[in-house]
Amino acid sequence: MAFHPTRLSRVTLVLLGCGMLAGCIGGKGRYNAAPEWLGPITTTEHRGSDDLLTAGLGKTGLASASAPAIADPAAPTPAELRRLVIHTNYRALVDMTPNGGFGRIYGPNIDLAGNDVLGEGMIPGTEYLAFAKNVSGVRNVTLLVQLPDSFDPAKPCIVAAPSSGSRGVYGAIATTGEWALKRGCAVAYTDKGTGAGGHELDTDTVTLIDGTLATSETAGKDAYFSAGLSAAERAAYLADHPHRYAMKHAHSGDNPERIWGRSTLYAIDYAFYVLNEKFGHKARNGKTERTITPENTTVIAASVSNGGGAVLAAAEEDVWGVIDGVVAVEPQINLKPNRRVSVERGGNAVSHPGRPLYDYITYANLVQPCAAIAPSNADSPFVSFVVPAFAQNRCAALASAGMISGATVAEQSEDAKSRLQTFGWEPESALLHASHYGFAVSPAVSVTYANAFKQADVRDNLCGYSMATTDAVTGAPAAPAASPMPTLWALNNGVPPSTGINLVAEDAANGPIREPLAVSASTGQADYYFDGAHCLRELLNDRKVQANIAEASVRGNLHGKPTLIVHGRSDALVPVNHTSRPYLGANSLAEGRASELSYIEVTNGQHFEAFLPFAGFDSRFIPLHVYGGRALDLMWDHLHGGKALPPSQLVRTTPRGGLPGAAPALTLANLPPISATPAAGDRITVKRGAVSIPD
Repeated sequence: MAFHPTRLSRVTLVLLGCGMLAGCIGGKGRYNAAPEWLGPITTTEHRGSDDLLTAGLGKTGLASASAPAIADPAAPTPAELRRLVIHTNYRALVDMTPNGGFGRIYGPNIDLAGNDVLGEGMIPGTEYLAFAKNVSGVRNVTLLVQLPDSFDPAKPCIVAAPSSGSRGVYGAIATTGEWALKRGCAVAYTDKGTGAGGHELDTDTVTLIDGTLATSETAGKDAYFSAGLSAAERAAYLADHPHRYAMKHAHSGDNPERIWGRSTLYAIDYAFYVLNEKFGHKARNGKTERTITPENTTVIAASVSNGGGAVLAAAEEDVWGVIDGVVAVEPQINLKPNRRVSVERGGNAVSHPGRPLYDYITYANLVQPCAAIAPSNADSPFVSFVVPAFAQNRCAALASAGMISGATVAEQSEDAKSRLQTFGWEPESALLHASHYGFAVSPAVSVTYANAFKQADVRDNLCGYSMATTDAVTGAPAAPAASPMPTLWALNNGVPPSTGINLVAEDAANGPIREPLAVSASTGQADYYFDGAHCLRELLNDRKVQANIAEASVRGNLHGKPTLIVHGRSDALVPVNHTSRPYLGANSLAEGRASELSYIEVTNGQHFEAFLPFAGFDSRFIPLHVYGGRALDLMWDHLHGGKALPPSQLVRTTPRGGLPGAAPALTLANLPPISATPAAGDRITVKRGAVSIPD
């Protein structure tokens, strides 16, 4: 363990009572004991033709676009599902092309010094899978510990890796997990109470913890997720709404984001229990003495996106100082309102920094389709995925509602683009609005969080939305040719559209129908369902929604923990002006000179690494993933060698350039290091809540 000035002594922990986790992190007392909230543990060995990091696929198999084979597609085995979910999550989080850097600059075959010496990168070890049965009222939060054979109990380390997005428990394996396993650390994963848990209402089929299937009645409390309907309630809903699905993040009836930090702490606690069961001293009385404790173990919490927000929230809740260091990449984090926080870039003030996710994502969901067709956005990647007629009708609806101005479509769309920038998106994000709306990112996130913050039931069809398999031609809800359920746990990302489950506009004039095809009743136009988007936006004023946003918000107090936040300036999903920048300001107010937070902003970095191989992304953007790994290296050197963390700074990268779709290969020249002594013109400063960012 590295020295941590805020780590509390064992005596102090006992006096505090450790009430939040029903026991101290790492255990309470002399002997190892399972936390009272822990469900049964499934232990599996992964060696030989299998491994922890690649599920036996190796670097080559992960890079293949072909999914791993399943002998019986209708009934995959747990091992097949595990292999498939690791393949899926790797490819969802990282650019897997050689020109993009995979296998050359990063990847399972590249060691921590950057050398291509690890072959296929397979790492043998053991997995321990279990549910936390009750995390402050949230049911069945998935926990997973990966213990590599290279783990040294004399120098123990744990890396907590909550999943990104709404993904399942393997969601951070390609980012945090790979780095940690190469380091020989145990990895403590959690799905944060979200994850790809589906309930197929037609057949009453649910997923279990390992992705296999059961009926909700058979699964009972062991279901990954169940809509919680009685047979009569389910039948009544299906009578008018056949082929519908409930998804865990949206329809759990809870607000899982409020426990994302706590889930991360539970995962760490679980890891200590697993490690002591494995390596603890066996006393004469048959009990196991804890030998791996917070006092002698290095604990780092690190992840990206929603996982990045989770590790910051965990650090804020960790009043015991168990976490030694934090690395958050492009964190989605909600800040409690603080008028003393301000942000400026190049001397220009940002208006209303620090808006919560639900505020900015529902605004994007309204305005993005119109902004996407602005003439100045004509070169946007995936602009063809936005239907011009539907987008023009959205512009008209916004103009009629007084939300944008302009007499022509061109004027209206340019005004929509300008308003997004005024609302907090950086100019560098403008070309990404088309891809983010064209791939239904903004609608999916808006609907999911609306349901979560409203604590809605699947039967509520909140704002006229449901989730269903749909006919490929008409867009109406329809029975699938083959149920998505057998592989849903492995392939679904937790939000629609995914694995054939789409958003449906229930109240459309031509509905129920797949949402992009909907005609709004209020306008009589196919306008990307303006009525639903407007309703989602209005829910921002709902008292329950506001209360749940507040419960999921943080203050910026990291209790002196060394922390690195890395964020791409061009991020269009999680804008820097509402997340990392104001978090730096809030932290300065909460901690003052005691703060050990450094903020690294990276030019030409955006949110979706999986988009980087595609035309327009390849030539314009760099893999932020590389900087996440570098930040972890810097944190390790700080905790183990006392090397100072770099000051807050802007890292100016160089895009690959070339023709879109034919960009030259990425090199290290495109990716300058995070500097220990950045130039004055690259320094990011913060004083008493005021954040100053260089142009």
